[in-house]
Amino acid sequence: MTASDPCHQLLRRRLLGGAALATIGVPLIPAVRAADGWQPATLPQGLQRDIDSSITGQRYRIYLSVPTTPAPPGGHPVLYALDGNATFPALALMARSTASRSARTGQVAPVIVGIGYPSGQDFGGGRARDYTPHIAPRITAAGNEQPAGEGGADRFLDFIERELKPLIASLAPLDPARQALFGHSYGGLCTLHALFTRPGMFQTYLAASPSIWYGERVVLSEMSGLAKRTAALPRKPALMLSAGELEQFKTCGPAPQGHEAVAAERRMVGEAQDLADQLVRSDSLSRVQFHLLARENHGSAMFPAMARGMEFFLG
Repeated sequence: MTASDPCHQLLRRRLLGGAALATIGVPLIPAVRAADGWQPATLPQGLQRDIDSSITGQRYRIYLSVPTTPAPPGGHPVLYALDGNATFPALALMARSTASRSARTGQVAPVIVGIGYPSGQDFGGGRARDYTPHIAPRITAAGNEQPAGEGGADRFLDFIERELKPLIASLAPLDPARQALFGHSYGGLCTLHALFTRPGMFQTYLAASPSIWYGERVVLSEMSGLAKRTAALPRKPALMLSAGELEQFKTCGPAPQGHEAVAAERRMVGEAQDLADQLVRSDSLSRVQFHLLARENHGSAMFPAMARGMEFFLG
Protein backbone atom coordinates (compact mmCIF):
# COMPACT_ATOMS: atom_id res chain seq x y z
CA MET A 1 0.00 0.00 0.00
CA THR A 2 1.61 3.28 -1.13
CA ALA A 3 1.11 6.75 0.32
CA SER A 4 -0.84 7.72 -2.81
CA ASP A 5 -3.13 4.69 -2.59
CA PRO A 6 -6.74 5.77 -1.78
CA CYS A 7 -6.96 3.00 0.79
CA HIS A 8 -3.84 4.29 2.55
CA GLN A 9 -5.22 7.83 2.52
CA LEU A 10 -8.52 6.65 4.02
CA LEU A 11 -6.72 4.84 6.85
CA ARG A 12 -4.59 7.89 7.51
CA ARG A 13 -7.65 10.15 7.77
CA ARG A 14 -9.28 7.71 10.16
CA LEU A 15 -6.22 7.46 12.36
CA LEU A 16 -5.31 11.14 12.43
CA GLY A 17 -8.80 12.60 12.50
CA GLY A 18 -8.65 16.24 13.46
CA ALA A 19 -4.87 16.09 13.90
CA ALA A 20 -4.55 16.10 10.12
CA LEU A 21 -5.74 19.71 10.12
CA ALA A 22 -2.38 20.72 11.57
CA THR A 23 -0.81 20.15 8.16
CA ILE A 24 -3.09 22.58 6.33
CA GLY A 25 -1.08 25.57 7.46
CA VAL A 26 -3.80 27.80 8.89
CA PRO A 27 -2.10 31.06 9.98
CA LEU A 28 -1.90 31.71 13.70
CA ILE A 29 -3.86 34.53 15.27
CA PRO A 30 -1.48 37.44 15.97
CA ALA A 31 -0.69 38.18 19.61
CA VAL A 32 -3.14 40.59 21.19
CA ARG A 33 -2.77 42.93 24.14
CA ALA A 34 -5.05 43.74 27.04
CA ALA A 35 -4.55 47.37 26.11
CA ASP A 36 -6.42 46.68 22.88
CA GLY A 37 -9.48 45.63 24.85
CA TRP A 38 -8.91 41.86 24.84
CA GLN A 39 -9.57 40.06 28.11
CA PRO A 40 -9.65 36.39 29.12
CA ALA A 41 -12.96 34.81 28.12
CA THR A 42 -15.34 33.80 30.89
CA LEU A 43 -17.91 31.02 30.93
CA PRO A 44 -21.48 31.84 32.04
CA GLN A 45 -22.33 30.18 35.35
CA GLY A 46 -18.82 28.74 35.47
CA LEU A 47 -16.63 28.59 38.57
CA GLN A 48 -13.27 26.96 39.18
CA ARG A 49 -10.82 26.37 42.00
CA ASP A 50 -7.76 24.22 42.60
CA ILE A 51 -7.89 21.72 45.45
CA ASP A 52 -5.27 19.42 46.92
CA SER A 53 -6.20 15.83 47.66
CA SER A 54 -4.85 14.22 50.80
CA ILE A 55 -5.73 10.83 49.27
CA THR A 56 -3.84 11.06 45.99
CA GLY A 57 -1.35 13.75 46.99
CA GLN A 58 -2.22 15.58 43.77
CA ARG A 59 -3.75 18.93 42.88
CA TYR A 60 -6.90 19.11 40.74
CA ARG A 61 -8.67 21.95 39.01
CA ILE A 62 -12.39 21.63 39.70
CA TYR A 63 -14.92 23.33 37.43
CA LEU A 64 -18.49 23.88 38.62
CA SER A 65 -21.71 24.99 36.97
CA VAL A 66 -24.89 25.18 39.06
CA PRO A 67 -28.26 25.88 37.39
CA THR A 68 -29.83 29.23 38.23
CA THR A 69 -33.27 27.58 38.19
CA PRO A 70 -34.66 26.47 41.55
CA ALA A 71 -33.63 23.01 42.66
CA PRO A 72 -36.38 20.37 42.57
CA PRO A 73 -37.49 18.90 45.92
CA GLY A 74 -34.96 16.07 45.68
CA GLY A 75 -32.08 18.28 44.56
CA HIS A 76 -30.29 18.73 41.25
CA PRO A 77 -28.93 15.81 39.26
CA VAL A 78 -25.14 16.03 39.04
CA LEU A 79 -22.74 14.91 36.33
CA TYR A 80 -19.04 14.50 37.13
CA ALA A 81 -16.85 14.73 34.02
CA LEU A 82 -13.27 13.53 33.71
CA ASP A 83 -10.80 15.51 31.57
CA GLY A 84 -12.65 18.53 32.89
CA ASN A 85 -10.37 21.05 31.18
CA ALA A 86 -11.75 19.80 27.85
CA THR A 87 -15.22 18.51 28.69
CA PHE A 88 -16.57 21.10 31.12
CA PRO A 89 -17.31 23.99 28.70
CA ALA A 90 -19.47 21.87 26.39
CA LEU A 91 -21.27 20.04 29.19
CA ALA A 92 -21.96 23.30 31.03
CA LEU A 93 -23.51 24.70 27.84
CA MET A 94 -25.66 21.57 27.48
CA ALA A 95 -26.83 21.98 31.07
CA ARG A 96 -27.77 25.63 30.47
CA SER A 97 -29.64 24.61 27.34
CA THR A 98 -31.49 21.95 29.33
CA ALA A 99 -32.51 24.60 31.86
CA SER A 100 -33.86 26.87 29.13
CA ARG A 101 -36.04 24.05 27.76
CA SER A 102 -37.08 22.49 31.06
CA ALA A 103 -40.62 23.88 31.02
CA ARG A 104 -41.21 22.17 27.68
CA THR A 105 -39.24 18.96 28.17
CA GLY A 106 -39.67 18.35 31.88
CA GLN A 107 -35.95 17.61 32.21
CA VAL A 108 -34.17 18.97 35.28
CA ALA A 109 -30.90 20.78 34.53
CA PRO A 110 -27.92 19.10 36.18
CA VAL A 111 -25.01 20.46 38.13
CA ILE A 112 -21.83 19.91 36.11
CA VAL A 113 -18.54 19.14 37.87
CA GLY A 114 -15.45 19.00 35.69
CA ILE A 115 -12.39 17.32 37.17
CA GLY A 116 -9.26 18.62 35.51
CA TYR A 117 -5.68 19.63 36.21
CA PRO A 118 -3.96 22.98 36.86
CA SER A 119 -1.71 22.45 33.83
CA GLY A 120 -4.42 24.11 31.77
CA GLN A 121 -3.95 21.56 28.99
CA ASP A 122 -7.10 20.05 27.49
CA PHE A 123 -5.73 16.56 28.05
CA GLY A 124 -2.77 16.37 30.35
CA GLY A 125 -1.78 16.45 33.96
CA GLY A 126 -2.07 13.09 35.66
CA ARG A 127 -4.79 11.41 33.59
CA ALA A 128 -2.59 8.37 32.81
CA ARG A 129 -1.96 8.01 36.54
CA ASP A 130 -5.52 8.68 37.72
CA TYR A 131 -7.61 6.94 35.07
CA THR A 132 -5.88 3.57 34.73
CA PRO A 133 -6.65 0.56 36.97
CA HIS A 134 -3.94 -1.17 38.92
CA ILE A 135 -2.52 -4.31 37.32
CA ALA A 136 -1.46 -7.04 39.72
CA PRO A 137 2.35 -7.21 40.01
CA ARG A 138 3.24 -9.67 37.31
CA ILE A 139 4.84 -9.82 33.93
CA THR A 140 2.12 -9.66 31.29
CA ALA A 141 1.91 -12.06 28.39
CA ALA A 142 3.36 -9.31 26.20
CA GLY A 143 6.40 -9.15 28.47
CA ASN A 144 5.64 -5.72 29.87
CA GLU A 145 4.95 -4.44 33.35
CA GLN A 146 2.50 -1.65 34.10
CA PRO A 147 4.16 1.62 33.15
CA ALA A 148 5.58 3.57 36.07
CA GLY A 149 3.25 6.24 37.38
CA GLU A 150 0.06 4.54 36.19
CA GLY A 151 -2.56 2.43 37.92
CA GLY A 152 -3.93 5.01 40.37
CA ALA A 153 -7.63 4.81 39.49
CA ASP A 154 -8.70 3.48 42.90
CA ARG A 155 -7.03 6.34 44.78
CA PHE A 156 -8.55 8.79 42.31
CA LEU A 157 -12.06 7.36 42.81
CA ASP A 158 -11.51 7.56 46.58
CA PHE A 159 -10.72 11.25 46.10
CA ILE A 160 -14.00 11.78 44.24
CA GLU A 161 -16.06 9.82 46.76
CA ARG A 162 -14.54 11.05 50.01
CA GLU A 163 -13.26 14.55 49.23
CA LEU A 164 -14.88 15.98 46.10
CA LYS A 165 -18.47 14.79 46.50
CA PRO A 166 -18.84 16.22 50.03
CA LEU A 167 -17.41 19.54 48.81
CA ILE A 168 -19.90 19.79 45.94
CA ALA A 169 -22.79 18.71 48.18
CA SER A 170 -21.98 21.61 50.49
CA LEU A 171 -22.38 24.09 47.64
CA ALA A 172 -25.65 23.02 46.00
CA PRO A 173 -28.64 20.79 46.78
CA LEU A 174 -27.97 17.50 44.99
CA ASP A 175 -30.08 14.43 44.35
CA PRO A 176 -28.05 11.49 45.71
CA ALA A 177 -30.06 9.13 43.48
CA ARG A 178 -29.23 10.95 40.21
CA GLN A 179 -25.46 11.15 39.85
CA ALA A 180 -23.42 10.31 36.76
CA LEU A 181 -19.80 9.90 35.71
CA PHE A 182 -18.58 10.73 32.17
CA GLY A 183 -15.20 9.75 30.78
CA HIS A 184 -13.63 9.54 27.33
CA SER A 185 -10.71 7.33 26.22
CA TYR A 186 -8.66 6.69 29.38
CA GLY A 187 -11.51 8.46 31.16
CA GLY A 188 -13.91 5.91 29.65
CA LEU A 189 -11.67 3.16 31.00
CA CYS A 190 -11.84 4.75 34.47
CA THR A 191 -15.63 4.99 34.15
CA LEU A 192 -15.89 1.25 33.43
CA HIS A 193 -13.50 0.48 36.29
CA ALA A 194 -15.73 2.48 38.63
CA LEU A 195 -18.85 0.69 37.40
CA PHE A 196 -17.39 -2.79 37.75
CA THR A 197 -15.74 -2.26 41.14
CA ARG A 198 -18.01 0.41 42.74
CA PRO A 199 -21.39 0.13 40.99
CA GLY A 200 -23.12 2.10 43.74
CA MET A 201 -20.86 5.14 43.43
CA PHE A 202 -23.00 6.59 40.63
CA GLN A 203 -26.36 5.70 39.15
CA THR A 204 -25.32 6.39 35.54
CA TYR A 205 -22.00 5.64 33.86
CA LEU A 206 -21.11 7.22 30.50
CA ALA A 207 -18.06 5.57 28.89
CA ALA A 208 -17.06 7.17 25.58
CA SER A 209 -14.45 5.42 23.42
CA PRO A 210 -13.17 3.54 26.48
CA SER A 211 -9.59 2.22 26.33
CA ILE A 212 -10.67 -1.34 27.07
CA TRP A 213 -7.41 -2.58 25.52
CA TYR A 214 -5.36 -1.19 28.44
CA GLY A 215 -3.31 -3.74 30.39
CA GLU A 216 -4.38 -6.67 28.23
CA ARG A 217 -8.04 -5.73 28.80
CA VAL A 218 -7.72 -6.03 32.56
CA VAL A 219 -10.94 -4.03 33.06
CA LEU A 220 -12.98 -6.86 31.56
CA SER A 221 -11.80 -9.21 34.31
CA GLU A 222 -13.36 -6.83 36.85
CA MET A 223 -16.88 -7.68 35.66
CA SER A 224 -16.82 -10.92 37.61
CA GLY A 225 -19.51 -10.75 40.28
CA LEU A 226 -21.07 -7.55 38.91
CA ALA A 227 -24.60 -8.99 38.84
CA LYS A 228 -24.34 -9.94 42.50
CA ARG A 229 -23.00 -6.50 43.48
CA THR A 230 -25.69 -4.59 41.58
CA ALA A 231 -28.48 -6.84 42.87
CA ALA A 232 -27.69 -5.59 46.37
CA LEU A 233 -28.20 -1.94 45.38
CA PRO A 234 -31.50 -0.03 45.74
CA ARG A 235 -31.51 0.29 41.94
CA LYS A 236 -29.21 -1.17 39.34
CA PRO A 237 -27.04 1.44 37.59
CA ALA A 238 -27.23 2.31 33.89
CA LEU A 239 -24.43 2.39 31.31
CA MET A 240 -24.03 4.14 27.98
CA LEU A 241 -21.12 3.09 25.79
CA SER A 242 -20.10 4.84 22.58
CA ALA A 243 -17.36 4.76 19.99
CA GLY A 244 -16.59 6.63 16.78
CA GLU A 245 -17.12 4.80 13.51
CA LEU A 246 -13.62 5.73 12.33
CA GLU A 247 -11.86 4.46 15.45
CA GLN A 248 -11.72 1.02 13.89
CA PHE A 249 -11.45 0.04 10.27
CA LYS A 250 -11.34 -2.95 7.99
CA THR A 251 -8.08 -3.32 6.13
CA CYS A 252 -8.45 -3.15 2.38
CA GLY A 253 -4.93 -4.20 1.49
CA PRO A 254 -1.86 -5.76 3.12
CA ALA A 255 -1.75 -6.26 6.88
CA PRO A 256 -1.52 -2.88 8.66
CA GLN A 257 1.79 -1.77 10.09
CA GLY A 258 2.89 0.64 12.82
CA HIS A 259 0.16 2.85 14.24
CA GLU A 260 -2.39 1.29 11.92
CA ALA A 261 -1.61 -2.14 13.37
CA VAL A 262 -1.98 -0.79 16.91
CA ALA A 263 -5.38 0.70 16.09
CA ALA A 264 -6.51 -2.55 14.50
CA GLU A 265 -5.43 -4.58 17.54
CA ARG A 266 -7.22 -2.29 19.99
CA ARG A 267 -10.63 -2.83 18.33
CA MET A 268 -12.13 0.29 19.89
CA VAL A 269 -15.54 -0.21 18.27
CA GLY A 270 -15.69 -3.98 18.53
CA GLU A 271 -14.65 -4.10 22.17
CA ALA A 272 -17.26 -1.53 23.21
CA GLN A 273 -19.99 -3.22 21.19
CA ASP A 274 -19.10 -6.66 22.53
CA LEU A 275 -19.10 -5.34 26.10
CA ALA A 276 -22.52 -3.76 25.65
CA ASP A 277 -23.92 -7.02 24.25
CA GLN A 278 -22.45 -9.00 27.12
CA LEU A 279 -23.87 -6.66 29.75
CA VAL A 280 -27.32 -6.76 28.17
CA ARG A 281 -27.29 -10.55 28.40
CA SER A 282 -26.03 -10.46 32.00
CA ASP A 283 -29.03 -8.45 33.23
CA SER A 284 -26.74 -6.83 35.81
CA LEU A 285 -27.66 -3.24 34.87
CA SER A 286 -30.94 -1.36 34.56
CA ARG A 287 -30.15 -0.03 31.08
CA VAL A 288 -27.36 -0.53 28.58
CA GLN A 289 -26.99 1.43 25.35
CA PHE A 290 -24.27 1.45 22.71
CA HIS A 291 -23.93 4.26 20.18
CA LEU A 292 -21.79 3.97 17.05
CA LEU A 293 -21.07 7.59 16.17
CA ALA A 294 -21.03 7.97 12.40
CA ARG A 295 -18.00 9.58 10.74
CA GLU A 296 -16.29 10.31 14.09
CA ASN A 297 -12.69 9.47 14.98
CA HIS A 298 -11.23 8.97 18.46
CA GLY A 299 -10.85 12.68 19.16
CA SER A 300 -14.06 13.98 17.60
CA ALA A 301 -16.27 11.23 19.05
CA MET A 302 -16.07 12.83 22.48
CA PHE A 303 -18.45 15.65 21.52
CA PRO A 304 -21.47 13.70 20.25
CA ALA A 305 -20.82 11.23 23.08
CA MET A 306 -21.33 14.03 25.59
CA ALA A 307 -24.61 15.05 23.94
CA ARG A 308 -25.87 11.46 23.80
CA GLY A 309 -24.69 10.92 27.36
CA MET A 310 -26.57 13.95 28.66
CA GLU A 311 -29.79 12.71 27.06
CA PHE A 312 -29.22 9.20 28.42
CA PHE A 313 -28.63 10.56 31.92
CA LEU A 314 -31.57 12.94 32.03
CA GLY A 315 -34.01 10.86 29.97
